[in-house]
Amino acid sequence: MISRRAFVTGLGGGLLAAPLAAEAQQTGKVWRIGFLGNQAATSATSPIAAFREGLQGLGYVEGKNLIIEYRWGGEDYDRLPGLAAELVSQKVDVIVTNGTPGCLAAKRATSTIPIVMAAVGDPVRSGLVASLARPGGNITGLSLQVFELDIKRTALLKEVAPTVSRVAFLGVPGTQPADVTESARREQDAAAKTMGIQLMPFDVRGLDDYERAFSTMAKRGVQALVVATVAPLIAHATKIASLAAQHRLPSISGTRGFAEAGGLFAYGPSQPDLSRRAAAYVDKILKGAKPADLPIEQPTKFELVINLKAAKALGITIPRSVLLRADELIQ
Repeated sequence: MISRRAFVTGLGGGLLAAPLAAEAQQTGKVWRIGFLGNQAATSATSPIAAFREGLQGLGYVEGKNLIIEYRWGGEDYDRLPGLAAELVSQKVDVIVTNGTPGCLAAKRATSTIPIVMAAVGDPVRSGLVASLARPGGNITGLSLQVFELDIKRTALLKEVAPTVSRVAFLGVPGTQPADVTESARREQDAAAKTMGIQLMPFDVRGLDDYERAFSTMAKRGVQALVVATVAPLIAHATKIASLAAQHRLPSISGTRGFAEAGGLFAYGPSQPDLSRRAAAYVDKILKGAKPADLPIEQPTKFELVINLKAAKALGITIPRSVLLRADELIQ
């Protein structure tokens, strides 16, 4: 990998393992945090590391004044309500969630324990909070505004491959309430039409669906691909990027791991930055702040990562204007 500046000039472990805090020598108050993840633990290494670093920087030391109880859904959203109930039974002081399904499960499990959203697609539209400025209830944190970002990713694909007119949108059922998904797709369709694009939805439920979905894309004349930024698709970025390459589809998703896995682009919020900011929310709540009084924040740090090797294989020349906006270029 090389930096954008260097390229343009040339043109002219253990972190996931929860400590055995019960065996540590502890003095004073020991805070207990529950972390509810939609995905498998192995696919959340970077965000979890940043979350723990953020807490440490605020004076929380695992095994001394902090215990973190992790629960992982492993992409099986049906497990989340039970896992949320487990955290409530552990009498945690705060529950941290990193996806809409997990946050919905936590909300149903408790109306009193504070809930911090480390990354949720659209908490207002999903019915989690009343508004970003005044969330109300026991939930606050960070909103990804994911539907607006999907439109921006579609526009970025069009900028790089201006002749494309049929673009697939790969998603997973159940990551948002059904009415929210339907409403968002109407908005995305309308925005895509203004770009001269027909946005074509394709849903996958498990690994067995992936090759079939890409085969159907080929039959329907799909020319490019937008990948939803949801836990199951993030976990299988390598598989998706490989199939996109086989079918010669320029592709984009929301996490840098997708470009690192061979996808053409990644554009979205910095996941480590969101996790560090979630730690700041936890700190405020443990010091007495009420979730209802803490406005929900949106991402401030975004990353554009371009895989130049993928671009070369696709025969695509990335415009200099896009290269100049990139945070990282993968050769």
